[in-house]
Amino acid sequence: MRVLVPLLLSLFLLSGCGSLADRYLALPEAQPVGSAADALATLPVKGRAPKTGYDRDEFGQRWADVDRNGCDQRNDVLARDMTDETFKPGTRDCVVLTGLLADPYTGRNLLFTRGADTSSAVQIDHVVALSDAWQKGAQQLDPDARERLGNDPLNLLAVDGPTNNGKGDGDAATWLPPNRDYRCAYVARQVAVKAKYALWVTQAEHDAVARVLAGCPGEPLPVDADGIPGVHSTGA
Repeated sequence: MRVLVPLLLSLFLLSGCGSLADRYLALPEAQPVGSAADALATLPVKGRAPKTGYDRDEFGQRWADVDRNGCDQRNDVLARDMTDETFKPGTRDCVVLTGLLADPYTGRNLLFTRGADTSSAVQIDHVVALSDAWQKGAQQLDPDARERLGNDPLNLLAVDGPTNNGKGDGDAATWLPPNRDYRCAYVARQVAVKAKYALWVTQAEHDAVARVLAGCPGEPLPVDADGIPGVHSTGA
């Protein structure tokens, strides 16, 4: 079939049927389908709001124990995302000392060792950067909802530190993981977070996510800890 298509197009052009060939070439690209793509279609598309007033503290306590299990969110995510963990004695397995991370952003295996000079090798990324969230609806959330967004396990991933630093506060239009095999899951997770907190996307961001999802039409929408996808948690 791949051989026949260009051959047929050549015959159309040579036989004076250029208009038919033009119509063939003008067919729209495959549109993304599936639950992540369905959720993307529900997100409002707007321009980026000013960053005025943004401060990390607007998202509440860093690494708060939002699930009330006695451990802060940083250690919860390290324990969730790594294997072969060891824990500091006497902390009820709440302080991760070492572990092995299959880094989703680079596809490499990383050794984590807690320490002043080593902890930053593995960082906890906000999949939807908080600055990006602020400019796309989070400034309209109440403080409790913003704190949940800043500490939501759905929006947190243990990843390679230098790669995370390179991401900064970029959205899908400006940054995607170097590991192409993870891009579908990555943008699906961004969509899930934005749907959950009623955030919007820019047109460029929407189009970038749609292009990625077009290559993985069955990509599911990630769910939160309660197993509920796309639940709005505006706190209003």
